[in-house]
Amino acid sequence: MTKASAYVKEIQAKIHEKDQHQPEFLQAIDEFLPTIVPFLEEHPEYIESNILALLTEPERFIQFRVPWQDDQGNWQVNRGYRIQFNSAMGPYKGGLRFHPSVNLSILKFLAFEQIFKNSLTGLPIGGGKGGSD
Repeated sequence: MTKASAYVKEIQAKIHEKDQHQPEFLQAIDEFLPTIVPFLEEHPEYIESNILALLTEPERFIQFRVPWQDDQGNWQVNRGYRIQFNSAMGPYKGGLRFHPSVNLSILKFLAFEQIFKNSLTGLPIGGGKGGSD
């Protein structure tokens, strides 16, 4: 096992331990991390700087309640979230999702994915995602 492979396995294990109840996020991590082993082998300086620990942990996570009154006059309360990854180069960009299935794991996965979508634009922006159930 190369140094890069061992580093990726170590990061994966830490994330699985810490975020064990977030299956969608873990799936994204498990699909992404092995793909960058060749890059890390060519650029060991990123292993030394522990870049994956910074990349895979949200910079900010906000959870809030969204109270609202339905058409019958009954009060409802939903959960709202905003997940933000990496503002090192600029502000966050990412959309909103409103669906009953929305939870922390799904939005964390989508925000993580947004980092890489945004990097393809060439603009100095981090990844983010928000929404409510």
